[in-house]
Amino acid sequence: MSSTQPPSVAVARRAMATRFEIVLPGDNPVRLRAAGEEALDEIERLESQLSLYLPSSEVYHLNQSAAAGPVRVTPAVFKLLRDARRIWEETAGAFDITVGPLMRVWGFVGGTGRLPAPADVEAAKARVGMNLVQLNETDCTVRFAREGVMIDLGAIGKGYALERAVELLREAGITSALLHGGTSTVCTIGAPPDAAAWKIAIEHPANADRQGTPLEPLPPLAAVLLKDEAMSVSAVWGKSFEADGKIYGHVIDPRTGAPTQGASFAAVVLPSATETDALSTALLTLGLAGHDQIVRLRPGMRSLVAALGHDRGGLRVESRNIVVNEMHEG
Repeated sequence: MSSTQPPSVAVARRAMATRFEIVLPGDNPVRLRAAGEEALDEIERLESQLSLYLPSSEVYHLNQSAAAGPVRVTPAVFKLLRDARRIWEETAGAFDITVGPLMRVWGFVGGTGRLPAPADVEAAKARVGMNLVQLNETDCTVRFAREGVMIDLGAIGKGYALERAVELLREAGITSALLHGGTSTVCTIGAPPDAAAWKIAIEHPANADRQGTPLEPLPPLAAVLLKDEAMSVSAVWGKSFEADGKIYGHVIDPRTGAPTQGASFAAVVLPSATETDALSTALLTLGLAGHDQIVRLRPGMRSLVAALGHDRGGLRVESRNIVVNEMHEG
């Protein structure tokens, strides 16, 4: 017996320091590829607008000039900054696009981290907070309240770019697609031709520590069904260092000025990829204790948060409207 997979086109491109891929089911490959490439062009354009590092970007210009006076930005960038401030307010500062000075002092910008002096952390904290970013709705301008403030859209930009790509695909008449940016955010349009929804696995966070070892990968935490929705995951693995017997990850809690200790992994499902990107970061920062606080922010949210034990073995998982693999419950 043989089976055939529904035809599809896949296009990919590297941008925003990750790999974006779009899968487009259908039997018109020329049309589908053209739509996918146009969506990837938009992601590339947004990188040139939002990058922290490209001298031609609006964000780079803001970081260079906004402490000296108001800087005019495009309406789209202004709206994204306004949305970021709203989420900062809703999460009581757990999500903050001005966290850059703390990332630098902890050695996570261009490095794998270091233990800073307490005085340096306090000095960095004084330059962090969306209350230091003045948004003038009338003139579409941005001004920083003091020197040293910087905007970094890394925790919201990929989700925003994917959401814009989805909008372009819909405008092109696409009714079924799967888009993802690295391992952090996935977006869906409709469902695949052979199923009622896209099925996305949430990998076990401990697998990140088992790479390169002879151990079998642990089963996924859950399988999530998505239709016209986005899911973002945030995790502390990646850049980290050990000092005085304690592991410090690269996700900084802007409220304390130190790497977050509340959770190891968080996932959020909503219709908006911009919001899932930001709110998964906030949920990771708040951890298990802040789960209900985040869930109350949006009706219909599905979410999961997990904390690894100090030995990187045990796992505590909490979920809201996501069915967890029974072997990981507890």
